[in-house]
Amino acid sequence: MKRRKFLALAGTTAALATTGMRPAAAQAKMVIKATDVHPLGYPTVEAVVRMGKKLEAATNGRLSIQMFPSMQLGGEKEMIEQAQVGALQIARISVGPMGPLVPEMNVFNLPFIFRDNAHMEKVIDGEIGQELLKKLSDHPTAGLIGLCWMNAGTRNVYNSKHPITSVADLKGLKIRMMGNPVFVDTMNSLGGNGVAMGFDQLINALQTGVVDGAENNEPSYDSGQHYRYAKYYSMTGHLMIPEILVYSKKSWQTLSAADQQLIAKVSKEAQLEQRKLWYDGEKEAMKKMIAAGAIVNEVKDKTQFQAAVKPVWDKYGAPLKPLIDRIQAVK
Repeated sequence: MKRRKFLALAGTTAALATTGMRPAAAQAKMVIKATDVHPLGYPTVEAVVRMGKKLEAATNGRLSIQMFPSMQLGGEKEMIEQAQVGALQIARISVGPMGPLVPEMNVFNLPFIFRDNAHMEKVIDGEIGQELLKKLSDHPTAGLIGLCWMNAGTRNVYNSKHPITSVADLKGLKIRMMGNPVFVDTMNSLGGNGVAMGFDQLINALQTGVVDGAENNEPSYDSGQHYRYAKYYSMTGHLMIPEILVYSKKSWQTLSAADQQLIAKVSKEAQLEQRKLWYDGEKEAMKKMIAAGAIVNEVKDKTQFQAAVKPVWDKYGAPLKPLIDRIQAVK
């Protein structure tokens, strides 16, 4: 009798171990660790903070998000590596570093790929956006789940020397670019000297003259106080790159199906909420950076910039032509 009880107990224990004790784990409190290179209040950071509040409300506090902003856990390279091993769960990542992992994502890294914000939003909200998130999630070695897209505005060149009004004005300038060959080649094709560098290294590089400038959207330029070192902000509009909210695949696989569905739901809601935060943030950032001394100039004729980057399209766009055609067909 005792032996039968022992074997029954052993069988139950083994079954729980095999299932990862999901029923009990599903009820346990869990703090989801999230990170971003930007500070509290930045649109992408605020969107994830709001996600956390929704999760708490929906689960009576069982699930919550702890945000680590302002590069507390390193730059994007370190954030990706930590998510891959499950040391953190959520990270907001630029598409730039994703291109080497999922080549199709490089389509969003091509200069002047989108006509305007409305075009970009229709692409990421639609079939193409969902396909690319799935490609990332299904990637055998990326170790990441693509949750949703986030707006990141239009990237413009800024530097410490002079305004950029033509391609000729970029000649000889050392400009920090995200660590993806597409971006370095883009700057080089425009006549500048593209320097691959993490966002977390940029301030020091600007201070020491390792680079003359960089390129980014208005909220990043303002929140990083880059106007202190590179006051000429020129509206070149050469890149419009959406960003991705990712979840550690290793951590994702420990969640119950219900929790996965809930996190996916609030992520899709965050995609739209962040958009409004973004446009409000752009306007506020422009006011603040001008007040702080930034000299902003429009680039009225972008045709010469578009012509100059043709070698980048020839090099990186050829294998992506069917996808490019689909993007350009979106109205």
